[in-house]
Amino acid sequence: MPRVTHLPTPAPADVPPHHKPGGGFRNPWPSGRRAGAAALARWLVVERVAHPRAKDPDPRVAFPRVASAFHVPRAPDDVVAATWVGHASFLLQIGGWNVLLDPVWGERASPLAFVGPRRFTPPGVDFDALPPVDLVVLSHDHYDHLDAPTVRRLAARAPGARWLAPLGVGARLEALGVPRAAVAERDWWGSVEVGPLAAACVPAQHFSGRGLGDRDRTLWCGWVLRARGPAEDAGRAVYFAGDSGLHPDFAEVTRRCGPVALALLPVGAYAPRWFMRPVHCDPDDALAAYDALCAGQRAAHPGAPDPVFGATHFGAFRLTDEPTDEPPRRTRAAWAAAGRDAARLWVPRHGETRAV
Repeated sequence: MPRVTHLPTPAPADVPPHHKPGGGFRNPWPSGRRAGAAALARWLVVERVAHPRAKDPDPRVAFPRVASAFHVPRAPDDVVAATWVGHASFLLQIGGWNVLLDPVWGERASPLAFVGPRRFTPPGVDFDALPPVDLVVLSHDHYDHLDAPTVRRLAARAPGARWLAPLGVGARLEALGVPRAAVAERDWWGSVEVGPLAAACVPAQHFSGRGLGDRDRTLWCGWVLRARGPAEDAGRAVYFAGDSGLHPDFAEVTRRCGPVALALLPVGAYAPRWFMRPVHCDPDDALAAYDALCAGQRAAHPGAPDPVFGATHFGAFRLTDEPTDEPPRRTRAAWAAAGRDAARLWVPRHGETRAV
């Protein structure tokens, strides 16, 4: 059984600002204030009629699948490699373990099998082709990140796997067949050691809920995963932002938890911007988050190279109004326009593996 360290639950006087006094969670920054029901109606009823969504390209052309290069059954201990499944789902090989990040193999990002956003590209890795799964890491409970059919399949296929999740999500996993003892929940800035890895739960600017009555009852987060041992350096750590808008604590992530070699940052599901800005980065905000990560890393860990920017949160489900191929195009264009090092940008193709 992997060793898990448990941190004490904070006393009421120590409740941090992202906890609501009456229970549940919130974004503690002004930038995280979300639009209300009237704004949602304006978007879905008024703007959708006045400004119909642009036609999407042929996904077979816009999102080609390539052959994966992950190690089977496991990578050597000193290898760090990520393989893109699609949207925010990755197979991460680090410290000799196989880790799934926000795994979604389902057909719809929805509670219902017959309605809701439907996958327009198949997963970049077939579920049955996965190597043995050691750890599953979740950022929050939204349907495009926590997929019930996938969780059930993983619970049956990998009964010995460990699971990491933010506060409150463990009960959802248990209801889907994951043994409660296999789940470690953490609050922001909480840490856990599991097998060969050290993990830190870090802030994100988003929200949670899977129904009408559970909004923000569970926490949302990002994760920093680091291979433990004598070589705990920048080459053996990955930052997974999960789902987030731009917030003030990105630099603090690398100050406290860096250095990291790969930063997986969301670039899609951002239009209309007036509505989505608090909860979803667009490519410009994602690059600003990356710059903050680099600044924090340089300040706290002199000599560590800047991480590779890995783009996520696109290419599987159309959740908002921008064309499906716009997020990767805008990300590449913004990176090039700023004169950044092309070798440090990874806009993955489905199934593509990147070693760092």
